[in-house]
Amino acid sequence: MIREMKDSYPHIALVRFCRSFGVTRQAYYQHFWNAQALGIEQELVVKEVLAIRRDHKRLGTRKMLVKLDGFLHRHAIKMGRDALFDVLADHGLLVKRLRKYVHTTRSTHWLRKWPNLIKDMAINKPGQVWVSDITYFKTGKEGYVYITLITDAYSHKIMGHHLSTDLETASCIQALHVALRAVGKPPKGLIHHSDRGVQYCSNAYVEVLQEHGIAISMTENGDPLENAIAERINGILKQEYLDQWNLTTMAETVVALDRAVLLYNSDRPHNSIANHTPDEAHKGPGGLTRLWKNYYPQRPAVNPEQDIVRPVNLSSDTTLNL
Repeated sequence: MIREMKDSYPHIALVRFCRSFGVTRQAYYQHFWNAQALGIEQELVVKEVLAIRRDHKRLGTRKMLVKLDGFLHRHAIKMGRDALFDVLADHGLLVKRLRKYVHTTRSTHWLRKWPNLIKDMAINKPGQVWVSDITYFKTGKEGYVYITLITDAYSHKIMGHHLSTDLETASCIQALHVALRAVGKPPKGLIHHSDRGVQYCSNAYVEVLQEHGIAISMTENGDPLENAIAERINGILKQEYLDQWNLTTMAETVVALDRAVLLYNSDRPHNSIANHTPDEAHKGPGGLTRLWKNYYPQRPAVNPEQDIVRPVNLSSDTTLNL
């Protein structure tokens, strides 16, 4: 306000405006300098955010703050999550959530469907459970291709991946072999969890798992939330990486997928593993604390025997305490 008035009436001394608002000239200059310094700090942060977004184009505010930690410390900039959120909002850098789901699973088949072994299981270290899923990606010129991923359910590290032009079982087996080569010998008691798609129920895929002593677990119905970790990682790879790179051919997508997996495993922090990268979490002993929160209100459970709302007969002498 003082600055605008001084600009409008340049012939009046600054000290008179300051006295009118009950502040000293020194306090005014200090405020002005602080505002300038804040603007410079925000400009530095925005430049660093844009640099990080070159590789992680859809990295959200909370994970971005983790990536900025060293930068903020080196430049003596104090900025929390809310302040970073405001800066990103002011510069149009907030990430909009995308929601879409396309089925790639055909579970109406005659092959054996295995029981869910991880439904109530506490997963607290690497090598307990691998989850697998197939997702699609549309290239610019050559149509849809299909990505199979094998992921450690604890560390969220992608252990194996394969890109194909079809949904055949051979592609899933290729991804599984990549994961098996990465570990050499599967950990004792390892469980492979997937949906009930024909690829995972096929004799060829089941035989590979059984040959390596890996237990087989499958979802109980078609709900993607039963394989939520795999579904989440599918979304991250596509929305944060592949969708941002303008890929037109299968050959380009093969190279891009390798790069996306490398960035995801080695450079992207996760709230669910205490803001470590999957590589870091996989090398550790386990027991990391989840930092994410459920921001959606929890609905109270309804007991069908006790919580039934019964109609009130308003024609009776019943008194309602409203």
